[in-house]
Amino acid sequence: MNRIAAAILLAFSGAALAQAPAVPAAPAAPPASTASAAAFDAAAALNAHLADDVERTMKSFDVPGIAIAVVKDGKVVATQGFGVRKLGAPGKVDGKTLFEIASNSKAFTAAALAMLVDEGKLAWDDPVTKHLPDFQMYDAYVTHEMTVRDLLTHRSGLGLGAGDLLWWPTTNFSTDEIIHKLRYIRPATSFRSSYAYDNLLYIVAGKIVASKSGKTWGETIHERILAPVGMASTTTSLLENAGNPDVANAHSKINDRIAAVKAMPVPNAVGAVGINTNAEDIARWMNVLLAGGRVGMGADGKEVRLFSAKQAREMWTAQTPMRISEPDPRLAGTRPNFLAYGLGFQLRDWQGRLLAMHSGALQGFYSKVLLVPEAKIGIAILTNAESGGALNALQYQLLDRMLNPAAGTDWIGAVKAVEDEKHAKELARLGTAGAARAAKSQPSLARTAYDGDYQDPWYGIATIRHVGGKQVLTLSRTPDLTGELEHYQHDTFIVRWKERNFNADAYVTFALNPDGSIERMKMQPISTETDFSYDFQDLNFTPVKKKSP
Repeated sequence: MNRIAAAILLAFSGAALAQAPAVPAAPAAPPASTASAAAFDAAAALNAHLADDVERTMKSFDVPGIAIAVVKDGKVVATQGFGVRKLGAPGKVDGKTLFEIASNSKAFTAAALAMLVDEGKLAWDDPVTKHLPDFQMYDAYVTHEMTVRDLLTHRSGLGLGAGDLLWWPTTNFSTDEIIHKLRYIRPATSFRSSYAYDNLLYIVAGKIVASKSGKTWGETIHERILAPVGMASTTTSLLENAGNPDVANAHSKINDRIAAVKAMPVPNAVGAVGINTNAEDIARWMNVLLAGGRVGMGADGKEVRLFSAKQAREMWTAQTPMRISEPDPRLAGTRPNFLAYGLGFQLRDWQGRLLAMHSGALQGFYSKVLLVPEAKIGIAILTNAESGGALNALQYQLLDRMLNPAAGTDWIGAVKAVEDEKHAKELARLGTAGAARAAKSQPSLARTAYDGDYQDPWYGIATIRHVGGKQVLTLSRTPDLTGELEHYQHDTFIVRWKERNFNADAYVTFALNPDGSIERMKMQPISTETDFSYDFQDLNFTPVKKKSP
């Protein structure tokens, strides 16, 4: 049995391991002095290059500010800030600067559920309807069979990011309205047949946490996780950040130039994306996770835990297999041998070791949390920009610094080269598509004939109106999703959103009935680089018939 297979079994198999073929015993733990030396060596290897690595990443990928937290063997190796909180302003990022960490919040929701499982208030395989009787999916069978575990494992049958427009960008739907809308979203695959990342079911999971505590999700997370762990600066809403000057500002690319933009409040999606934290606090969180839920010893001499070791193993047990794609040859060394999703964590291997990790993305903020249980290493990267390349480059670079310092791979340069090439190809594709369109074609109808209200089964109403000589499309429950329609070809238009930092302009295509009336309106992102949470392709608008006077 190779080292990777052994690591998977040790991390995932629990009781089943006793029935498996014998695995060679792991080497005995080194004496404390040797372990301390190893920890010091890893820390020294990291810190010798940390500033250079981060600053090079910021420059290469146009990231204004980054905070780094690193822990090893229960000790804090680094909680440092680099760059600025906001472009054009003097405030520097430090270890206390708050960042939105988006989907890295999912681990907090999973941990809160694990605590409820320990307390006997629910079980992972309870039907969701046992705890939320009004819960309903599109398919009655799925409604009946969906479990609490299923809420966290991205195997519901929903498509990638399906329904995210109910909360992204900021909407005025309530959490309860979002959960109710699930019954109208058609599945993309059969139940439990494949992996597709979703956010809506973590919103449902957050609702269960709140219902069991009798308090809001935020209040529960504060009382049951943040306070015991000592994460005193961490918040569960942007409103809590008011008055704190040490908060990172959001940044996005506008016409390929980085710019400061407004934050995106998401009070209706907190179970999926609600946490704001800093390097100092997330270092504490990573140490608790690496200790299997153990916080420390209480004043009474008793062990203090958030959740049991059993639940810690469950969270890092593979639940849903994920397809492994072939990377660019320049990044061949990043290809995992196994890839799966657990409960609030993605699981994979890196150089023979298990990684439990997650990424987070909201408008203007990207983050990454990496845990190497075997080596007792945790790395968190918090950024105030939207660059997946920056996260990937830095994660590979820092992992190598601590685990394989002799490798000498320039991951920052390699990822930058691949990212630039991909972006250039996408721009070329868009240019080719634009040149090939039937530019001289005309819409089938007069432009005013497309005006009106259109209704989608799960989102609701979109309107098209002529305003000040311009034809404007507005998604009614999303104040910032309004933009001018320009003709593209035939009965297809392009909506250019007023908020240019969205980078999510979309095709808007109309289908006509035989009598020339509009049958439906469909949408599709123009660029493959558009965030999947702009799930325009899932919308199916039909005209709302005008009421007779």
